[in-house]
Amino acid sequence: MSRFLTFVLCLSGIVHVLPLAGVLGTTKLQALYGVTIDDANLVVLMRHRALLFGLIGSFAIFAAFREPLQLSALIISTVSVAGFILIALPATGLNAPMLRVFRIDIALLLLLVPALILCVLQRRH
Repeated sequence: MSRFLTFVLCLSGIVHVLPLAGVLGTTKLQALYGVTIDDANLVVLMRHRALLFGLIGSFAIFAAFREPLQLSALIISTVSVAGFILIALPATGLNAPMLRVFRIDIALLLLLVPALILCVLQRRH
């Protein structure tokens, strides 16, 4: 079962690291999310968001191979994707790139929740 945890954490890490390209600037951010970003404040916030996703993803990949860190990485990853889903769920008019992110996060959540449960159960024994 540890292979499953490793797989899920690596997958979550990859999904979270991909937006890191947004750190490079407005052009990358606009391409990632299919939105126009013409406010300097929003560019700073979105670039910082990309950096934070890079940290989450890097930690998930690192933790995939370090059992003592797996529970923490699974919790962080689960909260990240579940949070996005809950925020996006009531939104109307999401564009194609945002719907793709939404669908990917749902699929990832369907793997993260059982992995999180498995990790907790393994630690009880």
